[in-house]
Amino acid sequence: MAIIDRIQADIAGHPIVLFMKGTPQFPMCGFSSRTVAALREAGADMARLHTINVLEDPEVRANLPRVSNWPTFPQLFINGELIGGCDITMELFESGELARMVAETQKA
Repeated sequence: MAIIDRIQADIAGHPIVLFMKGTPQFPMCGFSSRTVAALREAGADMARLHTINVLEDPEVRANLPRVSNWPTFPQLFINGELIGGCDITMELFESGELARMVAETQKA
């Protein structure tokens, strides 16, 4: 599978996808750590959260910005839509909007 197709399949195949540096248990940058913490506090089921460690997959790291048109990491997708990086995720968390978005993905 071509890398672009693999990225698009990951985004389409999971309600919440986080492309990050490291893992939720061991984030490798402060921005990824803050994003994971916001998702956890917003009620995301961490067992169902699909994450991709871009440090372990250089092809994804190089090509995701072409798919998302977003240059930095982490990148959060909810229901196939790019939400943004850490700053936008934190704004949504602080406003309560992130909790609403997360809850909608877990109704199934």
